[in-house]
Amino acid sequence: MIGLGTYAFFWQHSDLVDEPLTLRGAFEATRELDVELFQICDYAPLESMTDAELREAAAAARDLGITIELGTKGIEPERLTRFLDLAAVFDAVLVRSMLFGPASRPTLPEAESQLRAAISDYEASGVTLALETYEQVATTDLLSVVDAIGSDHLGICLDPANVVARLERPRDCVELTAPRVKNVHVKDFAFARQPGWVGFTYGGARMGEGLHDYPHLRETVGPQERGVNEIVEHWLSWQGDPQTTITTERDWTRTTLEYLRSTP
Repeated sequence: MIGLGTYAFFWQHSDLVDEPLTLRGAFEATRELDVELFQICDYAPLESMTDAELREAAAAARDLGITIELGTKGIEPERLTRFLDLAAVFDAVLVRSMLFGPASRPTLPEAESQLRAAISDYEASGVTLALETYEQVATTDLLSVVDAIGSDHLGICLDPANVVARLERPRDCVELTAPRVKNVHVKDFAFARQPGWVGFTYGGARMGEGLHDYPHLRETVGPQERGVNEIVEHWLSWQGDPQTTITTERDWTRTTLEYLRSTP
C-alpha cells in the first residue's frame, strides 16, 4: 500500500507558516489524495498528547478510513514500550525506529540486547518493528543485529537515500536489505553544485527527476507483492517564503503519488 508520512507535510506542520497543519489536517489532506495510509513519524507533538487527545486523533483516522503506522528514534526499552502502547491506541501494526535515539547510541551488542528484551512484546501484540537504514549505522551492521535476533516482527525500514552520507551506494543498500524489508520510505534525491562551484549539496528532488533508481527498488524488494507499505516523504529545502515552500511540498507529494501509481 502507498501511504504518506509526516515528512511529506514537514513544512506544513512547521511553525514557520502562519497556520501550521494539525495532525487531523494531515489525515484529511491524505484522504483527499485518495490515500488510506499515514505514518506518524518523528512527530514531536505525539509524545506530549494527553490520553484523550491520542484517542481523538486515533478516532479521526478511523473515521477517515486511514490506517496508521508510527515512527520514533531509539530502541531504549521504555521508548519501545511507549510506542507499542501508542500502536494499540492507533491500531497500528508497524513502528519504525532507528538504533540511535536523541540521547542514546548503543553499541551493536547493547542494541541486540535491548531489541531482544522488547521484541517478544511486539510479537505478542502483532506489531512489527522496522529499523531504518541511515548514515549513522552501516547497513551491514544494522542487518547483523536484525539477523541475530531472527524475528519475523523485526526488520528493515528501507531508505536508501540516507546511506549516501556514509558513502554507501543506494543500490547496494537495497540489494543487501531486500529480504528483511518491512517498510519503505520513498523520496528522490540529488547532488547540486554549491554557488561558486566549491562543493556539492545533497538534498531532495522531485520524484523521477533525481538519482534514485526506484524501479530497481521495486524489482528487487517487491513491496507490492509482499505487502510492504511504501511511505512518501521529502527532503525539501525552504523555498524562500511559506507559500512557495508549501506549494512545492504539495506538488512533490502529488508527483510522487502519480509516479508510484504508474510504476510497475
